[in-house]
Amino acid sequence: MADIPHTNGNGIHTMAREFGEDRRKCCWYEEEIEQDLRMCYALKSILHTGASNYQDITLLDTRPFGKALIIDGKLQSAEIDEFIYHECLVHPALLHHPNPKSVFIMGGGEGSTAREILKHKSVEFVVMCDIDEEVVDFCKSHLLVNQEAFMDSRLQLIINDAKAELEKREELFDVIIGDLADPLEGGPCYQLYTKSFYESIVKPGLNEGGIFVTQAGPAGVLTHTEVFSCIYNTLKQVFKYVVPYSAHIPSYADTWGWIIASDEPFTANAEELDKRSKQRINGENRYLDGKTFSSASMLSKIVRKSLAKETQVYTEESAKFIYGHGAGHNNHA
Repeated sequence: MADIPHTNGNGIHTMAREFGEDRRKCCWYEEEIEQDLRMCYALKSILHTGASNYQDITLLDTRPFGKALIIDGKLQSAEIDEFIYHECLVHPALLHHPNPKSVFIMGGGEGSTAREILKHKSVEFVVMCDIDEEVVDFCKSHLLVNQEAFMDSRLQLIINDAKAELEKREELFDVIIGDLADPLEGGPCYQLYTKSFYESIVKPGLNEGGIFVTQAGPAGVLTHTEVFSCIYNTLKQVFKYVVPYSAHIPSYADTWGWIIASDEPFTANAEELDKRSKQRINGENRYLDGKTFSSASMLSKIVRKSLAKETQVYTEESAKFIYGHGAGHNNHA
């Protein structure tokens, strides 16, 4: 058997395998997780490849995970399991808040975070602020599952830098959600994980009793020290109550992390969260309920020890990045 690889330079590879007279050709997407570790996904088709002013953009139809959105060479969202990520990002914050009416999304260009927020009956106003108009337009056109959310009258879509938008807005929000790309060197948003940003922009943008939640990168046994532990420690410097939690996402091939923070304690137990879900949410979550959140916030011993020992605070001068580079780094290399 001989493997004859070919690549187009965007992480998409054609592999011809020879088995005597039987020759089969497969197309694969390959993501470099670390220098010595790559993950491959078989493809049905390549739906789009391109680049905006900020990021490289690819939409693939994969065999195991359906349509997959790739930004700067990193899988952001896959059709078959994105609900895990977005339910974990949105619902713990909104359910712990006593009556969430206004929500600000930093990022969220694909529309899935807005979709989950708009399931909450109490929500009156959602601002989704994404810097990359091309990504937003692309997702509005191609991700049919979120078209209803984009048309919802409660959603205000803003194309701007989230920091600049939060700074200039006069109204405060009950919940602010960080649905940002991972902090990549040369990426468009690593500054939005810094202590100064949380302290001077996010916290002052919250109503009294408000809640902030952010995606916080890989949180697996081998990957949680990349950025997860540092973001956790940074938020501890700004908010009184900070809870990290995680879940396995198959298409990421890893455990993923989120962190929820507030100056009010998170007192709702599993039963109360389930009660609020039934009262407040239109429809039913597929993944997250009270017991699931309780389990997600019980991290493994090795991760708990790392978080307890973490001393680094995320600043622009001492930023930490996950493996890989954003388009901005490539443009200046």
